[in-house]
Amino acid sequence: MARDILGQEAQALQAMAERLGDEFAHAVELILACEGRVVTTGMGKSGAVARKIAGTLASTGTPALFLHPAEGVHGDLGMVSMGDVLIALSNSGDTDELNAILPAIARINVPIIAFTGRPDSALGRAATVTLNTAVEREVCPFNLAPTTSTTAQIAMGDALAITAMHRRKFTSEDYARLHPRGALGRRLLLTVADVMRTGDNLARVTPDSLLHDVLFAITRAHAGAAVVVDADNRLLGLIVDGDIRRRLLEDEDALHKPCGLHMNTTPRTITPTRLAAETLQLMQGPPQIGEMPVVDCDGHVIGMLNLKDLLQQGIV
Repeated sequence: MARDILGQEAQALQAMAERLGDEFAHAVELILACEGRVVTTGMGKSGAVARKIAGTLASTGTPALFLHPAEGVHGDLGMVSMGDVLIALSNSGDTDELNAILPAIARINVPIIAFTGRPDSALGRAATVTLNTAVEREVCPFNLAPTTSTTAQIAMGDALAITAMHRRKFTSEDYARLHPRGALGRRLLLTVADVMRTGDNLARVTPDSLLHDVLFAITRAHAGAAVVVDADNRLLGLIVDGDIRRRLLEDEDALHKPCGLHMNTTPRTITPTRLAAETLQLMQGPPQIGEMPVVDCDGHVIGMLNLKDLLQQGIV
């Protein structure tokens, strides 16, 4: 039954795609020419779809908001002004609450894009451009519950929003700026400087520091490695806690010897302006490393990047 339902809805979308014409291009041009916001509206299930379309438009570069038509006739029409575009959804095209706000919209010369299954309805006649979202029947066995018709509305809204997005040359970087807390935003916006460890969370020692002192410096910083620097804070090497353990297995007196004898003098480094996501790929190897010094163009140490910190940031 589920496969049959999905198949029926897919057929309805295919039929809608095949009858798409110049009116869709006109609707896209209205959105691109909009100097204000795109306002979506609808009642009931169409209202729920209208909210979703507003969200999709807003997240893809077209400022948008939802207007409840019943609230519109009680003052919320103030949300709509000249320069806006209205997208009105009604399968029948004769929803009382929606039709009640259409004259006021017309008086302020706001273009109306109608999503309706009846282009000859009151909504269709009032619209600047009508997108035909008609379906042969709902998948509801009684042909009553809005199902296939709302699927058609959602798909038409997606087509409109993404086509406008494409015409605006909206990039993944633009999308990330609107979703700074999302995974994409973190991947495209967070730099090494945003996530690197500094201050007390950075273990910093000199070449003559004993391995005993290096071990305590790493422990205090809750880190896995320490940077070895000269008197001018330039990077000389890196020593990780695993190096210390291996030296102890070879020499019980290793803790009392300077770390300069055991450090890695050619560690991989990164600059603070690099994207954190790029660094994650470098650290995951091969070979995989857990800590990477952050240096400026003159080799001065300014921080430490920790693999666990990157993973906790959700940069995956």
